[in-house]
Amino acid sequence: MARVDFWVKGQPVGKGRPRFTKSGHTYTPQKTKDYEHKLAAIASDAMQDLGLEPTASKCRMHILAQFEIPKSWSKKRREAATRGEVSPGRPDIDNVVKIALDAINGVVFEDDAQVHKVIATKRYGDPMILVSVEWDE
Repeated sequence: MARVDFWVKGQPVGKGRPRFTKSGHTYTPQKTKDYEHKLAAIASDAMQDLGLEPTASKCRMHILAQFEIPKSWSKKRREAATRGEVSPGRPDIDNVVKIALDAINGVVFEDDAQVHKVIATKRYGDPMILVSVEWDE
């Protein structure tokens, strides 16, 4: 079994909706593009460190997205968030999964259609996203 783990410090970003120009052309928001490139670069470095090429095998993926607790919250609410009693709202978990899948498509696996299982978690803590992908060789 092969496995690659990588993480990006900082507030996780969800996949942004496509935007439309007045002439009807679509484009991806710059914040989404920048975050995808950042994830892809770190994933590529992790794959190179392990001497791995993008796999053609079925994959399982685990994603942990940790968000900063808002400074404006009361001490009581901040403590509840630390204990996991309060979960982050935005971005939606499916958008966090989508940005991770799109970013590492062609880097860790040949196509994101190979991913047959995803376990994703959002919680408060040190802001970061941790991605783990494993597959049978």
